[in-house]
Amino acid sequence: MAEEIKETKTTKKTTTKTATAKTTKTTTKTTKSKAVKAKAQEFLGTGRRKCSVARVRITTGTGNIVVNGLPLDKYFEMDTLTTIAKQPLVLTDTLTSVDIVANIYGGGKTGQAGALRHGITRALIEFRPELRPELKKAGFVTRDARKKERKKYGLKKARRAPQFSKR
Repeated sequence: MAEEIKETKTTKKTTTKTATAKTTKTTTKTTKSKAVKAKAQEFLGTGRRKCSVARVRITTGTGNIVVNGLPLDKYFEMDTLTTIAKQPLVLTDTLTSVDIVANIYGGGKTGQAGALRHGITRALIEFRPELRPELKKAGFVTRDARKKERKKYGLKKARRAPQFSKR
C-alpha cells in the first residue's frame, strides 16, 4: 500500500514538469516570430581581415555609418581608412541610400578598415544580389587571408635567423 502512494506522487510531479515546459516553448515561439518580423529590412554581413572581425548591419536610410557607437570619420581618423571602408558603397552608388551599423573587434585600425569593407560588401550582396558581379570584379568579395606569420623557435622573427658566426 505504501508503494502505491509513492507511485502516484511521482506521476503528479512529472505531469507538472511537462506542463511548465510546454508553456515555456510556446512563449519562446511567439517572441521569435515577433523578432523575425521586426528585422525584415536588416541585411547582415561579416567581414574579416588579418585578426579583425566586423559585424555589419545594413538598412535602407540616408547614409549614416556608425562603427562601435561612433561616426565613421571619428572612429577611423585617417582619411585613407575611411575611403577603404566606403569603397563598396561608392562603387555601387549606395552611399546615400543605406544606413550602416557595424561592430568591429580585434587587430589594428588598418585590418579593421579592411574587415569593414568586406562586411559591407557581403551585406550589400544580401541586400541586392545583382551587385555581386560588380563587387567581385573590383575584388571586394574575396577575403584577404594574409596574416602575420608566427615566430619559430631558434629564429629571431618568423624567418629571420640569427647571424652566422664561423668562430
